[in-house]
Amino acid sequence: MRKVDEIYWLRAYGCIAVFLFHLLDHVNQRVDNVATDLLRLPLVLGTPIFLFISVFVFAVRYDKSVPEGFLTQRVKYVMVPYFVYGFIYSTAEWVSLQGSDEPVGFVANAIEYFVYAGWHGYFLIIAMQFYVAYWLFTRWQLWRLNPVPWLWGACVISMAYWGLAYWLGIDLPGYLLWIAPLGWIYVFFLALVLVRYYPLAPESVLAQRPAWMQQLAQPVWLVLLVALVIAGTFAGQLAFSSKEVWVIPFFVLFTLCAMRYLAGCTVPVWVRHVNVHSFGIYLAHPMFFVLADLAVAPLALPVVVYALVLIVVGIVGSVALNKLANTFTLGAMLFGKQLKVA
Repeated sequence: MRKVDEIYWLRAYGCIAVFLFHLLDHVNQRVDNVATDLLRLPLVLGTPIFLFISVFVFAVRYDKSVPEGFLTQRVKYVMVPYFVYGFIYSTAEWVSLQGSDEPVGFVANAIEYFVYAGWHGYFLIIAMQFYVAYWLFTRWQLWRLNPVPWLWGACVISMAYWGLAYWLGIDLPGYLLWIAPLGWIYVFFLALVLVRYYPLAPESVLAQRPAWMQQLAQPVWLVLLVALVIAGTFAGQLAFSSKEVWVIPFFVLFTLCAMRYLAGCTVPVWVRHVNVHSFGIYLAHPMFFVLADLAVAPLALPVVVYALVLIVVGIVGSVALNKLANTFTLGAMLFGKQLKVA
């Protein structure tokens, strides 16, 4: 069984995409136009990539059964950082609001962060739901079913979920709308489908994949969809986030294409380093963006220089914190464990 090098590329891409998406949130405070909207186009894939990898890797590693303590380990290394960083971000928000015209209570603010998942760590709640779903998938032996029809049904369900939620103007506290599994179920089944047809053994060949998979993995379909999205952007018809109807076909086509053409590509050192610190970068980078903002606010820097400062501080700070935390076991559990990359 060979290593799944494609996942290294996807994880690095997902980490950088989330990092740059949040960077643009700061840049948009200075400049906001169609160009900055289009810059978000390749970045909306960050969250679904992380969710896809979480299922794909476990399905490859564990196949039809998971080891004892599977969920306990996930709670330890996923949910503990959720509460640690949630406390850091919620407390910082509470402090910053005390001097404003709309101060909030500490407990009310904490509920917004912890219970309503009202911060960027909402992804961890979705991931935890996926871990439970995969545990049930193996426990109930659902691997006996063909996941392909479930994938198409899941795509319809997720598209309907986001479409109806926005059309009806549903507004739930925090990010409760975002963490509902119906909006992400397509990612779960896409991972199961690709694992089923993934060439794990040397004798496996691409021809063993279904015709529809080979066809949709052709770049032409992805290019056509991107062209439509760009046209919709100039028409002012689209919003850019990972929680949009159009992101679902975009992510499916992107993943099919990426998993085909990244196969066999040498993984460079920088991609491996991003993988090692990806979890820590994901969790910590907004904190360092804010610190950089406070430091450069009086300087009135040009927007390009300002963005470069945020990038350097965000990366260096997040990686340094991740390295420091992982010098001891408890630190890794609290602040995000480094990945072991061969």
